[in-house]
Amino acid sequence: MPRRKAEAGLEPNRRAELLRAAARLFVEKGFDATTTRDIADAVGMRSGSPFYHFRSKQELLKTAMVEGLDAGYARLLAAIDGITDPEQRLRILVRTHLGTLLEGECHAPMLLGETRALDAAAHAEIAAAFDRYQMPWQTTLDELQHSGKLASAAAPVRLLLFGMLNGSKHWYRPDGKLSLDELADSAVALLLGESRTMVPATGTPKVPC
Repeated sequence: MPRRKAEAGLEPNRRAELLRAAARLFVEKGFDATTTRDIADAVGMRSGSPFYHFRSKQELLKTAMVEGLDAGYARLLAAIDGITDPEQRLRILVRTHLGTLLEGECHAPMLLGETRALDAAAHAEIAAAFDRYQMPWQTTLDELQHSGKLASAAAPVRLLLFGMLNGSKHWYRPDGKLSLDELADSAVALLLGESRTMVPATGTPKVPC
């Protein structure tokens, strides 16, 4: 069988691998500096093979972001299923988000700056995925405000929280003294103005984005 046909036949198995490699390279090198040859080399393909799976480098970027956000959303829903107390739910949301970001292979939050390379339709898909991801967060913040535990649940509060959590990707060290449970508790304490000892939001499964 010709090599080109053999590679095309690998499509169902290589799509996810391509997305992971592309997202990692876009973060490390930047979208403009990353070539399709770089992506193909990272997964052991010929330079043109990624186009069996994706029409363009832009589609790779858009798909990596949308599917990364949707996978994270599914993980959030599973983690908070049945949790009615909004404070406990917030701790789990934060810990789950940090786990996805720092323990798995989720690059979606770090790719936001690269979306300038995408067209309006791709921006709309990404915005819809981000809106879905934010829903359980906003619901939880609203409940905390209504219970008097949070001064404001306005949209900037939610976005500042995401900015703070996503920024940990730049400085958090897995081999450092601070565990992810402790980091999650610190973030929640900062948001809610807590000074008391908190129970870590443990038990979150380690699932890649």
